[in-house]
This record gives sequence, C-alpha cells and structure tokens, in this order.
Amino acid sequence: MNFKYEVIPDEKVEICRDLCNELMAFQKSKAYFKPELFNDMNFETRMIPSMKSAIYNHIVVAKDNGKVVGYAYSNISPKEAYSNEFATFFDLSSVSRNNVGCLSQFYIKEEYRQYRIGSILFNMSMKWLKQFHDVEDYFIFVSNGNQHALEFYKRKGFSVSHDILDGFITVLRNNTQFENKIDVS
Repeated sequence: MNFKYEVIPDEKVEICRDLCNELMAFQKSKAYFKPELFNDMNFETRMIPSMKSAIYNHIVVAKDNGKVVGYAYSNISPKEAYSNEFATFFDLSSVSRNNVGCLSQFYIKEEYRQYRIGSILFNMSMKWLKQFHDVEDYFIFVSNGNQHALEFYKRKGFSVSHDILDGFITVLRNNTQFENKIDVS
C-alpha cells in the first residue's frame, strides 16, 4: 500500500465519477427506509449539481499506487442551497450566517477502510472548511442504515441535529459558535 492524498481542481472531478456512483449504490444497499430514492442518484444528479450550487468546492482523493480508492467532497454554499424540491435539509432560520459548510460526499472502497484513510480525508476536509471565518455551521447528511458513518462523524465532534424525509437522512451539525463557548470554559 502506497497512499497519497491529492486535492484536485473542480475541472478534474470526473476522476470521482465511479466512486460517487459506488457511494450511491452503497447507500442504497444499507438503506432500510425508502432505498428506491437512490435509484436516480448518481454522479450527474448529485455531485455535479452540488458543485454548481456551491461558492467553493474542495475535493480530496486518496490514491493507492495511483488508483483512486476514496474521496471526500466538501463545499461552502449559500444556506438557501439546502432548501430545494427534494428536501429542506435544516431550518434556514437556525443558521445566522449566509453560508454553511458541508462535508457533502465521503466514500472509501471497502477493502481500504481499515487503513485510517477516512480520518485523513475527514481531517483534510475539516481543515479546509474551517478556514472560512464567515462560516460557523457545518453539516453532514447521513443516509439511513449507514450506522458506521453516523458513529464515525459523532466521534469526530458532530452531533445529530434531526432527521429529514421521515428518517431517510440524519442531519449532523457542528457549530463553531458553540465550540468556542466550550473552549472558553
């Protein structure tokens, strides 16, 4: 194993196509509630629209001997981008700033999950997100049935905020304003 991590520019996002489609199939395989909602979810319907609605995008890939084996896609977006025909992901009035940060997609091929790639990708993504001082709310959306991901993000400091779409998605949130209060005491 020879792991390298690379931040790729938006115009090279195509190298994430297969992994993004694997992520959608993985989420569908884990879902116990409305798995059919994943039928139309893929690189073209999830990643590309998310990137287009974002102000800033950050894509980091993990490679093993040049082969992409995992990726994390994060963005800074206007909070209104999270209210659309599919769902309203959080109460917009609960976010005081105009923009939010989101770890939008995160996937590692199964045979590579024991090598701490997830922690490295997560940390690289959070470091990027935290550089935007005008953002204090960070979100992660976990599909139902993906208990391992839910527990991973909770260990990393995110808290369950609420469910949407009758439990199809669990919304996790981390608020820097809240963190700062904790750090002071």
